[in-house]
Amino acid sequence: MRDFTERNINQLKFAKTMRHAGVSIERFREYIGTVLEDDDRTIPARKALLLEQAEEMRERINQIQAAHDHLLYKIDHYENHMRQVENRLE
Repeated sequence: MRDFTERNINQLKFAKTMRHAGVSIERFREYIGTVLEDDDRTIPARKALLLEQAEEMRERINQIQAAHDHLLYKIDHYENHMRQVENRLE
């Protein structure tokens, strides 16, 4: 059995968070590569990568929110709108 250190666990949590954020494996490797260089000169590149990912995530959140709002509108107006639309599909 392998014993994990707190650092290992934190690294796994970070990797999981990055995957949930939609960061590709390639981008994650790029980020980790700059971290492992242990060079403060890579900090701007690291921050830029994280900012880019955050902006992409914000776009996805906005798209999901718009779709969610649209579905809620359809539910709220189901009886006087959606049923008529569904009848045309039959």
